Amino acid sequence: MIVAFSVTPLGVGEDVGEYVADAVRVVRESGLPHRTDAMFTSLEGDWDACMDVVRRAVAAVEARAPRVSLVLKADIRPGVTDGLTSKVETVERHLAEG
Repeated sequence: MIVAFSVTPLGVGEDVGEYVADAVRVVRESGLPHRTDAMFTSLEGDWDACMDVVRRAVAAVEARAPRVSLVLKADIRPGVTDGLTSKVETVERHLAEG
């Protein structure tokens, strides 16, 4: 399973980087394969592991913000591993072929 999610603190002003860093720290400490970009953090693992990380990432932001927004998208595909890498490699291969 791959989960892409974004946790945004509300009611703390425009500069939210330090709050988002709290969420990303939880992801990094989880040990699950992950990637963070400008809009989302993606992680890969089984349902329980991924949802636990998302829950803890939200809690980390919620501890410092009066309100939290969560956007989550999941690719639930049993038997697939290393999807974070293989999906990107497939697209890159097609791009290289012209």
